[in-house]
Parts: sequence; C-alpha cells; structure tokens
Amino acid sequence: MKGNLRSCSTSVSGLEPYKKSCRSFVYNEKSTPNSSIKHCVDRKPEDVQPPSAHPVDVLANVLEELREVRRWLLASENRDLGRLNLCHSLESIDPCVLPCIDTIIQLLELSVGTTTAGEEGRNERASAMRQRVFSHATALFGPYRDSGQVHVMVTAGKEAISNETLIANLLKAGADVIRINCAHDDPTVWSEIVRLARQSSASLGKSCRVLMDLAGPKLRTASLLVNKIAAVVSPESDGSGDMLSPARIWLCCDGRSPPSNLSCHAILRIGQELFGELRVGDTVSFVDPTAGRRPVMVVEKSCLDGSGYVAACSEPAHISLGGTLDVDKEDKKISGQILKILTVERYITVEAGDVLTLTRSCCVGENDLHDDRHDSTMITCSSDHIFNSVKPGEPIAFDDGKIWGMIQAKNSNAIAIVIVQANATGSKLGTKKSINLPKSDTKLLRGLTSKDLVDLRFVAANADIVGISFIRDVNDMASVQRELEKRKVPALGLMLKIETRDAVDNLPLLLLQAMQSSNPIGVMIARGDLMVECGWDQLGEIQKEIMAVCSAAHIPVTWATEVLDILIKSGFPSRAEITDVANAMR
Repeated sequence: MKGNLRSCSTSVSGLEPYKKSCRSFVYNEKSTPNSSIKHCVDRKPEDVQPPSAHPVDVLANVLEELREVRRWLLASENRDLGRLNLCHSLESIDPCVLPCIDTIIQLLELSVGTTTAGEEGRNERASAMRQRVFSHATALFGPYRDSGQVHVMVTAGKEAISNETLIANLLKAGADVIRINCAHDDPTVWSEIVRLARQSSASLGKSCRVLMDLAGPKLRTASLLVNKIAAVVSPESDGSGDMLSPARIWLCCDGRSPPSNLSCHAILRIGQELFGELRVGDTVSFVDPTAGRRPVMVVEKSCLDGSGYVAACSEPAHISLGGTLDVDKEDKKISGQILKILTVERYITVEAGDVLTLTRSCCVGENDLHDDRHDSTMITCSSDHIFNSVKPGEPIAFDDGKIWGMIQAKNSNAIAIVIVQANATGSKLGTKKSINLPKSDTKLLRGLTSKDLVDLRFVAANADIVGISFIRDVNDMASVQRELEKRKVPALGLMLKIETRDAVDNLPLLLLQAMQSSNPIGVMIARGDLMVECGWDQLGEIQKEIMAVCSAAHIPVTWATEVLDILIKSGFPSRAEITDVANAMR
C-alpha cells in the first residue's frame, strides 16, 4: 500500500486555527484491496470544492474520507497480525501513521462539531507511541544526558590508549557512546579501549555504552606495494638509536604476498632453486653497494601455506634488483638472483592520471598487466571475488569515495586502474581503506565472515551494542540472530548499518525480522559507503527515506560518517555541518 499526503490549498474562511490548509491521505486504487475506499483517489486542485461551499461541509467530507482510510488501516493490521505479533518492538503499539490520522480526525471533529467515543483512546495511543520511541532509544544507548534527547557517538582507535584522559574528556564533552571498529586494531587494543570507557564512565558518573562494529564482507585495500629497482630496509630504533626490532624481509618464489598476520618491510622474489633450499635458521647474505656484504637470518616460515620465509635484518641495508643472494650450507653454497623487489608501504600518494594495479594477494610477483616500471604501485585487496566480475570502463572508488578511478584493463589476476579524481596536491591511500564498485555486478560474500564470527565472541563478552556491517537482506539478519542465540546475549544491542542499495530497498523487511529478537535495535545511516554505492545526488533523499521507515517502526537512528569532520579538524563547524547536526537531532 503506497500513500501520499497531498495538500489541498483551500482557504477555510471563518476557521482561523485551521485556515492554512486542509490535508487528505490519497491512495492508489490499484494498491488498495478494499473496494469500499475506492473513492480515495488522487485529487486534482480543480476537484476540490470551490470556496463558495460551506467550510464545515468541506471538512466533513475530508473527515469521512479519513475515517474510511482509518478503518482500512485497521483491517490491514488485522490481516497481517501473524507477522506483526512476532515483532517484540511493535507489540500493542500502532505504527506512527495511525496516531497521525487520529490526530487529524480529532481536529476535524472539533471543527465540524462532532466527537467520537474513541478520542481518549487515541490520545493514549499517541502517548504510548512517544513513550515507546523513547524507551527504545534508552534501551539501546542508555539514559539521555540532562534534558536533551540526543546521544553522541565517538569512534575511538589506537590513539585512545596512548592518552589515558582522552575518553574521559570525550565523556565530559557530551559523548555517551564509544564506537570501536573491528576492521582495525586487535583484541588487545579493543580491551584497553573498553577498560578506559568503563573506568571513565564509573569515575565521572556518566553513562557510556560501547558499540563494536563487525568488519563485515567489505572490500578493503590490503597490502600497498611499490615496485623498486632498489630498496632500503632499516630496523626500528628508539630515540637513542638502539634497535627495537629488526627489519623483516619476505622471501618468496611464486609472487605471493605475506599473510596478513606477518608484517614485513619488503618482498623479494627469488628463483625456485634457491627457495627450495631455504630453511629456518639459515643465514642469507647479499652485497650492499654502500656497505659491503650484509647477512640476514631466516627466522620464520609461513605456517599457513609455506609460500614464503621471513628474514630478519639487524642493520640498515640497500638491496638492488638483479643482485645475488648466497646461502652457505654445510656441504655446499647456493646462490640465486633477486628477480623482483617490492616495498611494503603504509600509504601511497596518488594523483589524477596515475595507474594502479589491483592484484590477487597470491600474484603480486607476476602479472602481465604490470611492466615493472620503477615506483609503479600494486594493491592487494581483501577478497578475490572481484577479479572475474569487473569490466573495463567501470568506475572504482577508494576510501569512501575520496579517490575515484576507472578500470582500464584486466585479466584473471590483476586489474589496471587509471586514477580520474583525487586532490590537486595528491590523495593519500592507506591500508584497510574501502573499495567500492558501484556499477559492477560483483558477487561478494554476504552475512558474517569468518573474522566476524571470531570477533563476535569478544563483542558479546565486552560490548553493549554490536554493529552489523553491510547487512543486505532478511537472510543476513536471520544468520546474525542465530549466532546471537548461540551466545545467549538477549540484552546485546543490534545496530543495523545501512550502507548498500539492497539494504535501503529491504529495510522494512529487515526491521520486521530484527524485531523478532528481544535485543534492542537501532539503525545506522553509514553515509560513507552509502554515498558511494548510491550516488551523492541520491543520498539526501535516501537518508529521509531511512528515517521515515525507522520512525514508523519506532527504531532509533544513528546519523553517521563525518558529521562534524570540519569541527574536529579546525575547531569550528561549517554551516553545512550545523544543518547536518540539526537534522540528526530530529
């Protein structure tokens, strides 16, 4: 059933309190199964009774139509009662539409001099609706501060544990929800953030909930690799020059990048003959053109697939492409050439016109899209599912749309991308940044990933709310509910992050499914990915649509992504941010 609220701008003389306009609900006849209200059709301005008609008669006609609409709504509710009864959050409460109609009917009845016996009941329902909305928000986020009805959520990362007073200062400034993104850092960091949040909340006597977002099946940048003809690796040192940890070099023969749990400074591709003879404990040496022969110790082999070794270098060293690596065994000496050098970077700077290569993690050492240019860049990503589905000419976005590119060429292992939009002075692209393919028919994983399932154990034990990233349909929601049932956490809040077109289209069904659990529920408008997926020109209307659906379901909404970004960076909000926050507070 689709409905529009059309304004009939007919002046009602003599009734000052209601002279601005009268409004009626208008329904499409095809979508209305009950033939008794077929007279509720689109009204054109010329169909409205002329001003010469008695104003009471005009209002009486509108009143009768609204009463018919109300009867049809109640009949529809009875028809779907089986589904509605499964929803904890809607129990015994009308949707927002009905109290609004009741209020209009009440005003019209006063205007035309009629009343109904159900007036007191309608007032009670409207009051109950407001109380239910309030209780849902407090169940999820805790009590409101002072007399306000807004909660402030702040994302905290590793920087929060290096400054013991940061979270306490945030709570003093008005924050009452601390968010942790499980796509970054690890349980050691998360535990410390949770500890500081709980400690600060208790010492200040201020409520503070902890929200932890699961990473979800999101495409992200993994390793950032720059092709080099020479590289310098250096151990990590403290301020006095003493070594804290050696430089780590990944040695491989088939072009595989190191697993995500192994942090390395450089990748050297070598031949199979030398690689096959390597063992943990071997000393490998090479000639540093600036300092003579340098030894490195083989300290670890990849336990996942045996695709490479980690070698530790305790002194700064220059490595040259084409140089020779030597390994002295008890009975022989084995040598091999350095076939490729890739340095592992924390971030790269890209400009319009640059060409990047997105590659499978198993193929960083060889792909026929790459011509081994000096300083050319390769990026591995968190999923291999995209390589068979993208096409040349399709757009690709990085870091929530801060950088845009166009797919230039592809094969089964690599995608060549030309950057078409970046800052004039260059844009930084780091690891674990989002990758979006808004026009590609990509078949990505859905629901909870293996990492999410591991992280959910920590979240269930330590957080107040779990954020479900990239949820798309009822099946995703049902799988989350099954996992929560296994862990017996009925009080853990559920935050549905809406960041894809599928989630927007399926939102009513998602909410009905979510409300079958006793867990408190909220919705987050994750505007970063949502804007890239749906287009910036659509974001404004989509936000309004999400908020309208959630309002009807009495579900609190979190307005997220760069809400006060300029304030944080400059100390003063932009005019757009002031409006942004005002809308969020509604």
